[in-house]
This record gives sequence, structure tokens and C-alpha cells, in this order.
Amino acid sequence: MAQSTAFLRIGTRGSPLALVQARAARARLTAAMGVEEDGIELVVIRTTGDIIQDRTLAEEGGKGLFTKEIEEALLDGRVDLAVHSAKDMPTVLPGGLILAACLEREDPRDVFISRKARSLAELPKAASLGTASLRRQAIAMRARPDLRVTPLRGNVETRLRKLDAGEVDATLLALAGLRRLGLTEHATHVMSADEFLPAVAQGAIGIETRTDNKRVRDTLAGIDHANTSTAVACERSFLEALDGSCKTPIAGHATIAGDAVQFRGLIARPDGSAAHDIAGTGHRKDAIIIGREAGRELKHRAGPGFFD
Repeated sequence: MAQSTAFLRIGTRGSPLALVQARAARARLTAAMGVEEDGIELVVIRTTGDIIQDRTLAEEGGKGLFTKEIEEALLDGRVDLAVHSAKDMPTVLPGGLILAACLEREDPRDVFISRKARSLAELPKAASLGTASLRRQAIAMRARPDLRVTPLRGNVETRLRKLDAGEVDATLLALAGLRRLGLTEHATHVMSADEFLPAVAQGAIGIETRTDNKRVRDTLAGIDHANTSTAVACERSFLEALDGSCKTPIAGHATIAGDAVQFRGLIARPDGSAAHDIAGTGHRKDAIIIGREAGRELKHRAGPGFFD
């Protein structure tokens, strides 16, 4: 096998969306470094999350299933950096790794998609909603407890095919993914962040590298979108304060305007029968503290047993 002559090797999943995101990161890096595209190699790595298609990821231990094998390749030195959907990254990264940069965030909102109704509210009674996300399930059932939720796994295109085949009456997807794949015509209704609070880091592309790799960290600092990284740090600190995983429906979204951060967070039971939400605001330099304090406050409000 020929030795790679690339300046950098990017670890990525092989799904169409993951490759679009990895190519976006490569384009930013080639421009920043002044190298040709073939100077940055994409290394496709199959993850546990890609292999499991017949059950929800929450059943298998939650977050990290789309990043574990890529992070192992980073730590082994087989790749120099990794490009992820930031919402898939574990709350606490493995020792020796750091979230070094984020690309500018795409629209973080969720979309409702159905061939039978124009919105969640207009779905027929006891309609089937396909989603593998406990957050989407909980928020949907909070509004429509009559819905029958069934797991819907696979990449974006696969889920759209299953919807068209009539396996479910409706589904919920991230607008960011549809936009990046050029599939926004499938969206029936874009839901506001107020009515359907996004997942932590939804719409953001996170770039991870080794803590001790100063060359790569310095390069990534040159393509980092500061407002996105600040918002994502706020949201991830909220998640960490809650010990958040895929087993708990958690939503969190921060926006940055000048030096101000506004944050909203939510925790819910999977069936939507109980929920608590919170809002916080402050200076951007305190973004991590704002998220952490919001998470601790919600954990206190919910009381023992809420996350069981």
C-alpha cells in the first residue's frame, strides 16, 4: 500500500451527509493552508453507529457511537483530525482529544416531513411518527400524546425512502442536513426553535484533533467560527452538567449576538409526560458557565429519579 503524501488526513464517516461535511472542512483548510485539494486526504471510517440499524442508539449506550472508531484512529495517529456532526460528539471527549474548531453553524431547526399532514398538529389521531431521537419523540409527544412513535434509523436518504414507502406517517429531521444534501424540497414544515427546541450542537460541524498536535490545532484555529464555537461550548456544558446521553431527552440551544449569549434548555421524559425548561443570558465570555448553571438548575428542579 502506497504511503500517503497528504499534508493532513481527515477521519470521517462514509454517509453522504458526513462526506459533504468533511469536504466542507477540507475546502476551508485548503484555502487556509494554500494547498491543493489532494493534499488533504479523506479517510472513511465505519463506526458502530453506522453498523447498528435495527435498534435505537440509546439501547446501545448512547452518545459516542458515531465517533468512537474515528477517535481511536485519531489517537493511533492514523488520521490527523476528525470531522463530525457536533451533536454526535460525546459529552466528555476521550483523554488526549479536543474539539478544536467549528465551522459556521447551519440552521439548527428541525423540520416536520409528511405526505399526510402539513404539520405535527394536523397529523391524524394515533398516526405513526418515525424517529430514533428521544428528544424529538419527547417534544412531539408533549404536544401529541396520541402519536405512535416507531424507531426510524438510517441516513437521511434512507429515512426519506422509508417515509415514502409508507412505513411511517411522518418523521422529523434536521434542516441543516437537508440543506447540506440539497434535499430541502422534502420539508413539509420548518419548526421554530421555540416550538421544537433543537438538540445540543445541532447544525454545527465539529473538528476534533489531538491535544498535543500543535500544528493541526494552530491550523484549525484559522478556520474556526468563533460564534459557533462559543454557542456549542455553552450547549455542551449544559449537557455535561446533566450527565446527558442519548438515553435522556435533552434539548439546548444558544445564540450569540455581539457579546451577549442567550440560552434555552429543556429536559423531558421520553413519553413527554413531564418536562422542565430554562432560559439564561449573559456575556459571551461566560458562555460555558451559563450552560453549566442552567444544567445544574434543571437537574435540581427535576429531582432524583427524573432521569431513571
